[in-house]
Amino acid sequence: MAGHRAGRVAHAVVSFAVAVALLAGCDGSSGTSQSLPESSPSPRKSGSSAVAPKSTSPGDEATTDSTPGTASSPPRAATSWGPTAAEWSAARKAAARLSDRELAGQVIVARYTGTAPPEDLVSRYHLGGVIVMGENVESVRQITRSNAALQQAAGSGRRWPLVVAVDQEGGIVARVGAPMTAFPSFMSQGAAAERRLARDVAAASGQELRAAGFTMVFAPVADVTVGSTDPTIGSRSAGGRPGLVADMVAAASTGYASSGIVSVLKHFPGHGSLTADSHETLPVQPLGLSRLRQRDFVPFQAAVEARAPAVMLGHISLTRVDPGVPADLSRPVVDLMSSELGFEGLAVTDSLHMAGVTNSYGARQAPVAALRAGVDMLLMPADTGMAHRAILDALHQGSLPRVRLRNAAAKVIALMMHQDRAAPTPRRAIGSHGPLSRRLSVAAATVVQGPCTGPYVGRAVSPNGDPRVVRAFTKAARRAGLQVGSGDTVALLGYGASARDADVVVSLDTPYVLADATADAKIALFGSGRPAMEALVDILTGRADPGGRLPVAVPGVKAPRC
Repeated sequence: MAGHRAGRVAHAVVSFAVAVALLAGCDGSSGTSQSLPESSPSPRKSGSSAVAPKSTSPGDEATTDSTPGTASSPPRAATSWGPTAAEWSAARKAAARLSDRELAGQVIVARYTGTAPPEDLVSRYHLGGVIVMGENVESVRQITRSNAALQQAAGSGRRWPLVVAVDQEGGIVARVGAPMTAFPSFMSQGAAAERRLARDVAAASGQELRAAGFTMVFAPVADVTVGSTDPTIGSRSAGGRPGLVADMVAAASTGYASSGIVSVLKHFPGHGSLTADSHETLPVQPLGLSRLRQRDFVPFQAAVEARAPAVMLGHISLTRVDPGVPADLSRPVVDLMSSELGFEGLAVTDSLHMAGVTNSYGARQAPVAALRAGVDMLLMPADTGMAHRAILDALHQGSLPRVRLRNAAAKVIALMMHQDRAAPTPRRAIGSHGPLSRRLSVAAATVVQGPCTGPYVGRAVSPNGDPRVVRAFTKAARRAGLQVGSGDTVALLGYGASARDADVVVSLDTPYVLADATADAKIALFGSGRPAMEALVDILTGRADPGGRLPVAVPGVKAPRC
């Protein structure tokens, strides 16, 4: 899963962009096409490659889901999602040897509390893995040791690693902090619009995560944002144009693969066009498939053609496909990933303790419903023990076919076997990519108002904003020889900030706040870590030229064409 696929990926992205342009009748951006009434999934579009048929090799019948067209159907001998033929065969055999209790646990990736490695939780329920959240991280050294202890404890009973997963998208979604390199949000990639840079940043982030003992990352975000009315995805999206997002997502997916970490695209069928937050409710997508094909599906298709190994489905109701049912619990929606995208890899739920699922499904019902729908991995069940018991009960009662559970477990095992083949990443990789992060911030920085190049300030500056960000900016400014505390005022507007008046106003997350700010110069930066602040100082002093373009529309703002 390394750099030898780059040429194939570029060809796939270009081919798909052409297909989208023909379908949409435009350049792939969200246009004025009207959605057509549709009540059920349709076959894949003319011109796209056919979905690979199931293998009919001897012995497959014992471990194959008999329902056609699901994302969980076993792929051909040479998988389109990462594992080799030998790994896929070994994984299916390993799953067939697991006990019922082991099968039920292998498909669960659980949340845990505290900073100690949850060895007892993993062994008690035979878990496939755990996800690390902010509350589990005291320091990079601590979480690295914790992850290593988990793998050592689990290694005695299995021939594949645990899933040790993390949300580390960059920007405001980064569970592991310094000395891990702070990368700006994924929207910075859309602003920079450089495929190689997107690939290199993902590879660097993957290397650092692997050095800390992680085997899976929930990134990149493949959602196309609709802009300021999107309350959930925001700067986590590369932008508002499907073709642009597709390019960045495919490049990032390739970069993660080259680093040896399993990346998980999210959130199919697309969360960025919704104005409700699935953490709080079940968002409803009223559009039909023809419209979704032109916008929301485009980045997922590009990444699948770039051999993406896994896709997370969101808690999103598609009213034209399966009304009222979250996508990750809906068989018709899971089937779309096969029929529409040709995806054969690992299908993953979003967190099962979010309100988008728990409001209508209990801790027992949701895990079983997801597995029956064709999803392979259950993320963060509301109650791990209850989820494990519910799967066992459904298995023994016959409402969950054993072949379905075995196939799901085999997908998890195969990816972990494949991940385990990657060369180890040395600890010194952690925190070693500051210059790359700084380069991305310069390439992404976008002038929204004012001259296209600096200097934008004199020899003295007075920053204001979040104290943490101000401290980072102050250090960078003083290292650059600036006097801090007087002079030109620089407003640093982070996530959730309100517009401010200053000589220079800088947005550090989404750029929408710049519309209401008053300043001679307005700059969108998309990050607030140390490398981003160093890049900002370089830009303000004229030592570096901002290279980005707005990847989203900002109401009331027409940025200069720098």
